[in-house]
Amino acid sequence: MLRPSRAGDRAAYVDLFSFPEVFAHLGGARPRAELEQAMPEVPGQRTGQFVVELNGAMIGTVTVDRREAGRPGRLRPEGGEAELSYLLLPRAWGHCYATEACAAVLDWSAGALPGEPVVLCTQSTNLRSVRLAQKLGFTEAERFEEFGAEQWFGVRGGPGTA
Repeated sequence: MLRPSRAGDRAAYVDLFSFPEVFAHLGGARPRAELEQAMPEVPGQRTGQFVVELNGAMIGTVTVDRREAGRPGRLRPEGGEAELSYLLLPRAWGHCYATEACAAVLDWSAGALPGEPVVLCTQSTNLRSVRLAQKLGFTEAERFEEFGAEQWFGVRGGPGTA
């Protein structure tokens, strides 16, 4: 199930952002003590951010947000494309929850941002994430170096794409 974040999700957010396995391809997890201090009482309160819930417990997040204009990987010179990202706790891996949740958020995005392409970026070595992107209909647009590693940058939707 997808839903907005609520106060009871705070501990799961701290778990999610402190798991080394979750951030292995994202530059490393943040220290738990730092997260405990910095995490708002109700994390993830913004349009386009969804909690992935299974049996009443948060197992991850899926977000469509604006990609920072100064980063590599752009469709337009000014940047700011809608970007899909997701994080799931390791216990939720391998059960197709990411596929289902991302597909649902992409459906939401098609209604919220009609005709606008969505981009996704992941390390090229994160083969599971690249395969998921392709399964969701993203096609590779380019590869570039960022955060000390080669990145796979894909696009879905918009003019001339699926």
